[in-house]
Amino acid sequence: MQTTVNVSGMTCGHCVMSVTEELSELAGVESVDVELVAGGVSPVTVTSSRELGDDEIEEAVKEAGYSVV
Repeated sequence: MQTTVNVSGMTCGHCVMSVTEELSELAGVESVDVELVAGGVSPVTVTSSRELGDDEIEEAVKEAGYSVV
């Protein structure tokens, strides 16, 4: 199953790596695909073996230092 969220504040590859790392730690996550829009809103698609709650996705993104919009 896939979940796409919009994340603001990412500007570079390091930002992408941080968000990917935090989301990858969630149980059931198989892959994370970030389409970086530097300085804008970047779509992030999470593929997982289970349904992920909005709150756990938002918390992981927040842990990386960014916010879901």
